[in-house]
Amino acid sequence: MEKKRSSSLPIVLFLAFFFIIFTNMIDKSINNNSNKEKTIDNGVFDLLVSSENKDLEDVIKDYFKKKNVKLNIEYAGTIDIMEKINSGEAYDAIWASNSIWLYMLDNTSIVKNSKSTSINPIVFGIKKSKAEELGLVNKEVYTKDILNKIKNGDLNFVMSSATRTNTGASAYLGFVTTLAGNPEVLTIEDLDNNSLNEKLVNFLSGVERTSGSDEFLDTLLLNNKYDAAVAYESSFINLNKKLASEGKEPFYLIYPVDGVTISDSPLAYLNNGNKYEKEFNEFQSYILSDEGQNELAKYGRRVWYGGVNPNADKDVFNKEWGIDTSKYVVPIKYPSVTVIKKALSLYQSELRKPTHTVFCLDYSGSMSGKGNEQLVDAMKYILTEETASKNLLQFSAKDKITIIPFATIVMPEVTTTDGTKVEKLIYEVENTEVGHTTNIYGSLEKAISILEKEDSNKYNLSIILMTDGEGNEGSFKSFSRAYDKAGKDIPIYGILFGSADDDQLLEISSYTGGKVFDGRSNLLAAFKEVRGYN
Repeated sequence: MEKKRSSSLPIVLFLAFFFIIFTNMIDKSINNNSNKEKTIDNGVFDLLVSSENKDLEDVIKDYFKKKNVKLNIEYAGTIDIMEKINSGEAYDAIWASNSIWLYMLDNTSIVKNSKSTSINPIVFGIKKSKAEELGLVNKEVYTKDILNKIKNGDLNFVMSSATRTNTGASAYLGFVTTLAGNPEVLTIEDLDNNSLNEKLVNFLSGVERTSGSDEFLDTLLLNNKYDAAVAYESSFINLNKKLASEGKEPFYLIYPVDGVTISDSPLAYLNNGNKYEKEFNEFQSYILSDEGQNELAKYGRRVWYGGVNPNADKDVFNKEWGIDTSKYVVPIKYPSVTVIKKALSLYQSELRKPTHTVFCLDYSGSMSGKGNEQLVDAMKYILTEETASKNLLQFSAKDKITIIPFATIVMPEVTTTDGTKVEKLIYEVENTEVGHTTNIYGSLEKAISILEKEDSNKYNLSIILMTDGEGNEGSFKSFSRAYDKAGKDIPIYGILFGSADDDQLLEISSYTGGKVFDGRSNLLAAFKEVRGYN
């Protein structure tokens, strides 16, 4: 007798299918509500602030505390801010360094009600005795005058990165504009002018050190090692206060009469469907009020271009430091977004002072597997022009790059004298075997022996050390002896990975005027960040 098929099977399948669909709908609803709470209404006003404005934190916090509004402040560098917003991270408002970056966002329509809050010139600061020696005190100075001092070998300076910071980029655009003769509008054709490019190469040859952030630049200048720098007027004011309190010589500020670049510190609402537009408008109104503007002035922010201002604190805008607020600052016009992008690309690939960078890379046993894979991927990204150029991190044909792999022994170095020809470097990175212990100090001594022979007037020198462990070969004493013997400014930048010894890398970097970057959660991001410093 033939068995009848069970009529319950279709019903079971239907119920199972319905259950899956219903469950997915519930999950999506929960996720959407979760995202909504996180990015739109979490009961907290989320403010993204340029790291250049970090000194205004008390002003911001005091205001929101009085208004009884919960506040979360997140700080980031100029380029990082753009990347955060372009990647879809949601904030209620942004207090950026310069309006030019808001126009360069992928989605400019998200920015609403942006208003400039202050005027912060980017100027040359030269130690007072050095400025007097160069004849730059109490006289009108043009950009070409500074160029001549650099060409004659009388002046070198440090500055923040033109491709990672607003200060560096704005200063560089100012150099381009004034050396081009202050055209009504800077054009692509101007950038193609060989005479202008020659002037820019000569000007940028005076850069003896580049910093990936303004905060680190301040640290370098506080150490009293460098005679001149390019930075915000407000940064020099705060820096001079600290130098004066330590009995050190202050910087004398130079304002080229053919124009300086201005950062306008825009405060803008980000239209993410947030519920805090009213709170934002009230905060912005306060910052732009007389009370708010007076608060900004206390931190060295100009709220006027020049002329008589009875509220200008003479202890802040000190005439002894070359600051004359009765004179009007001549601002340079920023070019179009297209020209800015072209100018920055030109800087990175052709105009900046060449570098000789030595990568000391850990191939000890603990790097086996995933660690080594991440190292290879990060190095391939940084060395490959096509990928690195997306973030203006690429090496140029004038750059030298050396790779030193190390484990128990320090392996033979591989060098290219053309930073765009990196095939043998990538081959070395991909094919070096992993194993044994960690000879950090030996690799650094070898790197120093290579760079001490280099012409530091022609190249900026640096060492990037990436390790996931503690150095168990050699000693800090032998390394420091080799470093001192070289007698050159060779900063060492350490990248932490895995279980690397924080204290050991900090000791090495601080001894050489370098910095440590944390690559434990994202090694590629650390390599990208360190490229702004060399």
